Amino acid sequence: MTDLFTHRVAVLATMHRKEQVIAPLLETQLGLTVTVPAGFDTDGFGTFTGEVKRPADQLSTARIKAAAALDRTGATLAIASEGSFGPHPHIPFVPCNRELVVLIDRQHGLEIVGECLSTETNYRQQQIRSWQDAEAFAATVDFPSHGLIVRADGTVLAKGITTKATLSTAVDTALHQAATVQLETDMRALYNPTRMAVIAQATEDLLRAIAQTCPNCACPGFREVKRWPGLPCGLCGTPTLLTALIRDQCQRCDHYHDHPPADMPPKADPSHCPYCNP
Repeated sequence: MTDLFTHRVAVLATMHRKEQVIAPLLETQLGLTVTVPAGFDTDGFGTFTGEVKRPADQLSTARIKAAAALDRTGATLAIASEGSFGPHPHIPFVPCNRELVVLIDRQHGLEIVGECLSTETNYRQQQIRSWQDAEAFAATVDFPSHGLIVRADGTVLAKGITTKATLSTAVDTALHQAATVQLETDMRALYNPTRMAVIAQATEDLLRAIAQTCPNCACPGFREVKRWPGLPCGLCGTPTLLTALIRDQCQRCDHYHDHPPADMPPKADPSHCPYCNP
């Protein structure tokens, strides 16, 4: 099963140059060739600026994009990625970027997912009232190497802004329309090198998932499917909300293996205990 992808062509569902970071990793490690379908419009599956709503949750949307690329090209192997931005799920007030990279193999009936959750992001928005406000905001978000968006009265006036002159013109136009204008970081991959790096990390995670083969049938993608809380307190033994057990399972033969998390101690610190620290 280790040569399932060698010498095959994988279509990458993107219009935002994600092949720049995804293709070299997959081609080197899997021995396949990555191509991008000509004229494939991923904006139809949702835009960060809100003109088009995402049709489903993050993972389902990535699946939909991959399936669309397969249907359009007639290929049997596809890659799609999908990103999201917002507050970190465990660290309040810290923005984060979650990237998924999904491999769909219709020839062998496989779906394998790579993921990266990173706090390395310049995801920000700010209301501004002057060009000086705009310059100050731009300086904090790595402009011009990272693109910006200008919005007035809720309408996007310009995006993909990567020069001071273009930003000045867009801000001036916006301020003639509204007293307060919103500046945003452009989170599309081709305008955001920081996000592109996180996509690369998610691709590396995909490769690790592919390398995890089922001990029963050798199918790639032997992966975590479930977690159980209940790690006992190290002082009194009371079950906590921390993970006690993880299940890895094969999608082909359903063989599974339950094990404690490798990154957790055998007992929970009493600070996590509902009895010792109510």
